[in-house]
Amino acid sequence: MDINNLVRENIKNLKPYSTARDEFKGQASVFLDANENSYGSPLPANYNRYPDPLQLDLKDAISKIKGVPIENTFLGNGSDEAIDLLFRAFCNPGKDNVIVLPPTYGMYEVSANINDVEIRKVSLLPNFQLDLEKIAETIDKNTKLIFICSPNNPTGNSINREDIETILTNFNGIVVVDEAYINYARQKTFIQELTEYANLVVLQTFSKAWGLAALRLGMAFSSRKVIDVLNKIKPPYNINQATQDLAFEALKNIAQVNAWIKESVAERERLSVELSSLNIVTKVYPSDANFILTEVTDATKIYDTLVEEGIIVRDRSKVILCEGCLRITVGTKEENDKLLTILKKF
Repeated sequence: MDINNLVRENIKNLKPYSTARDEFKGQASVFLDANENSYGSPLPANYNRYPDPLQLDLKDAISKIKGVPIENTFLGNGSDEAIDLLFRAFCNPGKDNVIVLPPTYGMYEVSANINDVEIRKVSLLPNFQLDLEKIAETIDKNTKLIFICSPNNPTGNSINREDIETILTNFNGIVVVDEAYINYARQKTFIQELTEYANLVVLQTFSKAWGLAALRLGMAFSSRKVIDVLNKIKPPYNINQATQDLAFEALKNIAQVNAWIKESVAERERLSVELSSLNIVTKVYPSDANFILTEVTDATKIYDTLVEEGIIVRDRSKVILCEGCLRITVGTKEENDKLLTILKKF
């Protein structure tokens, strides 16, 4: 597949913004090229200089952990930036369409609407797996992107690997596999398939297992041609220096992150068992994420009661295939115990 055939014509012809830091390569001691404040910052650390627009040091550190070369890595202001840029790069407004698979992450549809791109919805099967036949029927010559969230939000399950591979092999567009919750999953990442599929984009994030949601840092891994397009159209300094510095330091503490993942998975299993024993719970869905989709007898009433007790969960009862369900994030043992204590009294 030639990725260039999928890129919008105006993006192919676009001359990207050239920053002061792009134009100069080498060592210097005096920088008078970018109209920065040369005196420093009113903070303990100085942030008066523009950051590396391509975040090469941070990408190098990520590469050592993920095993993905720098040239196949894009960093965004959260995964949401990568999602938005994929629309801008490949979808002609008012002409092209994308496929989403509800129930799923809501930003795919929001980004489509912002970019005036038609959304085609193919609901998951009752077991929360892909309806391959319906997806094939929905694709046409203007379908540019298919978004697959695995593990899926809000259902928590991983999508069958063979089904994703079927779409990758047969779809002449970009397949986006959103792995925001992959650190908690039994299924292995699709990163290792990047060399097999030029049309594969894998999204991951620092917001979940890495505990850096406030920094807004997402990752996209793909073929060199896709990454080059994303870098071409992104804002010049999309990842600020503070985020780059803090994420770089966090990557040194992977043992702590792995310990939290192990504890979260253990708590997920314990919480699933405890929830299953409650009279107000009618079903607990298996989860490969750090949350549990739970069907209850009266979602609205239970949600409101928890709010009154200072506990916030997510009411998904009006979402397709999630009728009557609450999505419960796996907290610490103490947080989970407090939740269970209240639910047992309900």
